[in-house]
Amino acid sequence: MEAQTDLTAEPSLLVQAEQIARDALVAEGEDPGAHLGSQAEGDWAVAHYFAAQVPGYVGWHWCVVLAGAPGSDVPTVSEVALLPGDDALLAPAWVPWSDRIAKGDLGPGDLLATPPDDPRLVPGHVDTLDVDPIDRDQVGQVFGEIGLGRDRLLSYEGRAEAAQRWNDGEYGPDSAMARGARHTCGSCGYYLPLAGALHGSFGVCANEFAADGHVVAAGHGCGAHADTPMPPGGAGSPAFDAYDDGAVEIVKIDAPVS
Repeated sequence: MEAQTDLTAEPSLLVQAEQIARDALVAEGEDPGAHLGSQAEGDWAVAHYFAAQVPGYVGWHWCVVLAGAPGSDVPTVSEVALLPGDDALLAPAWVPWSDRIAKGDLGPGDLLATPPDDPRLVPGHVDTLDVDPIDRDQVGQVFGEIGLGRDRLLSYEGRAEAAQRWNDGEYGPDSAMARGARHTCGSCGYYLPLAGALHGSFGVCANEFAADGHVVAAGHGCGAHADTPMPPGGAGSPAFDAYDDGAVEIVKIDAPVS
């Protein structure tokens, strides 16, 4: 029976294999650095590692896998790869687009599909528990939306999430603007209440000088409330002290010489 050559057991073959591995990288147009060592990958394969001098790939190294065969003392190139080392700079873990997308990412012409199992939506014939997530004591309106052309409606969870965002956001009752206001949106003539379960807690501002077109909480407020009184004397808003130009000295300043 013919004796088999074990590449991992013959130092002379390993030295020879190192040069073959380096030549394989040079043939690929690469410039391998120092030999970093080798590792047996079974009885008939050896992986050789070389420092990689590739711009942008700090901490990476070349790996050349050589394979042998019974009765042959000349290994052949099986695979060439650029692999990261322990200190290599790696791209962050891939995250599905549905987990990466954020508010403001949707632009003109973009399409954003709704997942079929989105917990914020339910089929139109399902009871959506139409009660106000903010004011849970409010009796939800008895409103049937079957047959109005919408196959899916907001679930209770969907409404609760939206209500929480609006309540905690820029136009909620705890914003800096609301804390400095004397009146709330719920009593403002520019306030257009939403229909449905959120009727008692949210509406849309119709004042072009305030939060025009935005959903505002009934407890939000600003200085442009419909009941804000005019300044005394009809001087307009805001009012300033009269400007006395007789108390001003006019001084001529010559233009600087360039």
